Amino acid sequence: MRIDAHQHFWRIKRNDYGWLTPELTTLYKDFEPDDLTPLLNRHNVDGTILVQAAPTEAETLFLLQLSEQYESIKGVVGWVDFDNLNAPKSIVKLSKHPKLVGIRPMIQDIEDIDWMLSPAVSNTLQSLSQHQLVFDALVKPQHLKNLKLLIDQHRNLKVVINHGAKPNIKENKLHQWRSDLSAFRDLPNVSCKLSGLVTEASNDWQAKDLFPYIDTIFDVFGEQRVLWGSDWPVSLLASSYTKWFDTVERYLTQNNLSKARVFGGNAVSTYKLKK
Repeated sequence: MRIDAHQHFWRIKRNDYGWLTPELTTLYKDFEPDDLTPLLNRHNVDGTILVQAAPTEAETLFLLQLSEQYESIKGVVGWVDFDNLNAPKSIVKLSKHPKLVGIRPMIQDIEDIDWMLSPAVSNTLQSLSQHQLVFDALVKPQHLKNLKLLIDQHRNLKVVINHGAKPNIKENKLHQWRSDLSAFRDLPNVSCKLSGLVTEASNDWQAKDLFPYIDTIFDVFGEQRVLWGSDWPVSLLASSYTKWFDTVERYLTQNNLSKARVFGGNAVSTYKLKK
């Protein structure tokens, strides 16, 4: 299957998207499955991983409900309150849904850079591991050192770093990010999403601006642990769905990398999707 491993849907009236304000004119409207379907068909994408965009369990239930209505949604990455002592119980309950494949706290928005190393988070991560759910790590470069410590403490936890940890491409801050990302090279339980790079680049980005960062992701994770995702519709701030897809396809062709793995196979195996 060809899988888009990272996309979102939202309804403004649900009113729990704290980051989604009218100033984001491109994004401040509803995005529903029927809006994405033509793009999936154009690029022969068989299904998607639908990822949370609001830090509420109501969001998770909303996404799971959508997954029951649309066959194209192969898996859902939801949210639970990691700081709540009842978070493991929430995970037990949510994990009974066949489409729930992972959980994602919005670490990039948490002020305390050491939050992920707290005992409460550790307990919740243990529950994720026990129920064979993926930990989607929405982190920035400054979180990578702590993320490595977290993973060292949870060796059985399957982790997917979102958006390559959002390197600052606009200011060409490649070297420290590359050094910190390299710490995950020999960790087979850690994968990385090739997504979200366009919104970290300049508005007039060209493929050559992204390629050093894509080079690094493949150097560290190899073609066996990289999952392509569109980050649609957030990506619309910087790119069309087609432009990003074509950019990655061209890169894979030029570097003789497996399109079958990057455009789907790795997502199927990482999230244990049903074919």
